[in-house]
Amino acid sequence: MDTATTPKKSLLSNLTFQILIAVVLGALLGVFVFKNFDESARESFSKTIKLLATIFIRLVQMIIAPLVFTTLVVGIAKLGDIKSVGRIGGRALAWFFSASFISLLIGMFWVNVLKPGEKIQLPNLDTEKASEIVQKTEGFSAQNFVEHIIPKSVVEAMATNEILQIVIFSIFFGLAAASIGSHAKPVINALDKTSHIILKMVNYVMKFAPFGVFGAIASVLAMIDFWELIKTYLYFFGSFLVGIGTLWIVLLLVGYLFLKGHMTTLLKRIMSPLVIAFGTTSSEAVFPKLTEELERFGVKDKVVSFMLPLGYSFNLDGSMMYMTFASIFIAQAYGVPLDTGTQMTMLLVLMLTSKGIAGVPRASLVVVAATCGMFKIPEVGIALILPIDHFCDMFRSATNVLGNAIATSVVGKWEKDS
Repeated sequence: MDTATTPKKSLLSNLTFQILIAVVLGALLGVFVFKNFDESARESFSKTIKLLATIFIRLVQMIIAPLVFTTLVVGIAKLGDIKSVGRIGGRALAWFFSASFISLLIGMFWVNVLKPGEKIQLPNLDTEKASEIVQKTEGFSAQNFVEHIIPKSVVEAMATNEILQIVIFSIFFGLAAASIGSHAKPVINALDKTSHIILKMVNYVMKFAPFGVFGAIASVLAMIDFWELIKTYLYFFGSFLVGIGTLWIVLLLVGYLFLKGHMTTLLKRIMSPLVIAFGTTSSEAVFPKLTEELERFGVKDKVVSFMLPLGYSFNLDGSMMYMTFASIFIAQAYGVPLDTGTQMTMLLVLMLTSKGIAGVPRASLVVVAATCGMFKIPEVGIALILPIDHFCDMFRSATNVLGNAIATSVVGKWEKDS
């Protein structure tokens, strides 16, 4: 791995520092607005300040589709044959499914040990929002799974940022280009130059990241009595943090096991993507920046361009841990008994169903609602976790980024060594 150091910058010009300052200022402003203004003014403020986050996330989304397509096609064309693609793809999927299974097990373990569902004092539930999410599970089927994987139109896939669909098209395009050989070189060279232009755009977009994080944090805290919420959900949130903390320890240990001393360098590289994902609750928002940082870390561009898009659909470790945790939590709250065999079956169902809804808003909650329905747990029980879900999502998103960064780096090391 490349451990070359970059020239030191002043602290104020450091993106991670700017984002941390934005988190603090956003939180202070949000709490101030909640304490000093009536509901109408708070709502107006929240909608207005949230525009900063919306602008930032849309700027990032603007880049994702062309970045995935250009980098993945160039990467596959450079690999040169189906055998190489199959080798990396096999390693990737083996890692993703192993990581997903471990994440689900950690969630299952801690929710059974700590039993937060038995201790929560139920607040006033927002069943209307819960019903909206439950309705999204109606089309949850094998057909839905296939539709989210195979594009009927690459233009539609790019317009809706369906990463997995773009990956499928790009793999076919890249393999076809590789099979043509030298005749495809002008196209591959053009796409290679385009990918570098888009990565340059990433630098411009990231300058707006602190404003986006500031707007996202202020918007949420202006509408919620944070301290009352935390008091109500203290045991649930604390139990969730124990689970996420355990998952981080496992991921970091595995990272150090494979990457040794380079793991520390990797953490320094991905610090700003981690903080952005935490502040905006969107791992998608850091996809371009993460691509850039992993290449700077020393992972070959062909590996990064192949692994990351797949990881964003198949390797969401934080979300996986939360899904078992939340599903069993709801069962506990409603007194629905689940023996170990049933929970293991639930775990396997989550393992498969969660892969088919990449790009669905509130994807984790949709999967939880669908899983509850399958196991005769009241689906409307997701109303229990809705009030605190945003804050759980902050940790889930950062964990997803960490998991994908480690997976990409380890597979990159295997490729370098092979």
